[in-house]
Amino acid sequence: MDHPLHSPLRWACALALLVTAATHIPLVPDHLEEAPYVGVLFILLSVVSIALAALILVRDVPLVWAASGTVTLLAFVAFLVSRTIGLPQIGDDIGNWSDPLGFPALAAEVATVVLTALAIRSADVAAAAPARPSPR
Repeated sequence: MDHPLHSPLRWACALALLVTAATHIPLVPDHLEEAPYVGVLFILLSVVSIALAALILVRDVPLVWAASGTVTLLAFVAFLVSRTIGLPQIGDDIGNWSDPLGFPALAAEVATVVLTALAIRSADVAAAAPARPSPR
């Protein structure tokens, strides 16, 4: 479980994680004023996304992949909740589907989740494959 996957997808995943961070950092100051807990969550999301991007390049073990997919899936769900039923202190986001940073954020988050699933699935398939006999 702690063996690096050496997945070629780790580069794309690291990029998607960096885009996730980059799309949330500019929103921090406004959200710290309007809804401080959202500003703090954006800071945490950005810091964790940057750390995971570095980790996935250095040590792409299943745990790092799973953490990457989980963090970005939670961010994606939080965006959907904020735009549908709303979140405390930012009810004005309900229905605001046209936020310019929303599209790249969602794309990066979905990409990370998909890449995570592909990388973990590939590792599971490789681990389940029967060992090939060595040629004589």
